[in-house]
Amino acid sequence: MASTVRRPSRVAKLPPRERILDAAEELFQSEGIRRVGVQAIAERAETTKMAIYRHFETKDALVAEWLRIVAADYRAAFDRVEAEYPGRPREQILAMARFIAEGLPAISHRGCPFINSIAELPDRSHPARQVIERHKAHQTRRLVGMCAEAGLPDPEQAAAEITFVLEGAQVSTQNGSIDQAGDRLMRFVEGIMDQRRSPRGASRATSG
Repeated sequence: MASTVRRPSRVAKLPPRERILDAAEELFQSEGIRRVGVQAIAERAETTKMAIYRHFETKDALVAEWLRIVAADYRAAFDRVEAEYPGRPREQILAMARFIAEGLPAISHRGCPFINSIAELPDRSHPARQVIERHKAHQTRRLVGMCAEAGLPDPEQAAAEITFVLEGAQVSTQNGSIDQAGDRLMRFVEGIMDQRRSPRGASRATSG
């Protein structure tokens, strides 16, 4: 979820805490969490290590806060599609799928921050790892709710299948193994809903 307005013109306009987070995002995404030290973040943010530790007790706390911001972007996307398609859960699900599909080109260059971070954080007690797990659990609950509202007879299974498609598309885009991943993603998600839709669910979706 990288910002479209990048450095260096942006950095001078940010307050210190946001400047640090902006620099951390750039470095964590391009070089990885483990390879990036606090000194490198300080230099990129045009500040000092001492200033970083005034805002973030540890580097782990900084990583966790960065991932909270990324997770908040995804929660905001769920909020947007629910607001744009009130009472129309099928359209909400498809809109979320489009949100992921439209973000795939950026992933092809930098990778998904959650996928990249999980690979570097095997310890499930790490605060940043816990941020990711809570985010994924929350995302799954919201998707299950949408599937239930859409009248799919087994909303948990439908949500699991859709999640596999969304996350698989991101990994496949990152490793370059599948072309036209965005278009294929949309067709798969539509197919899952069409195959699982009950007659009752079909009538509800039509009435929306």
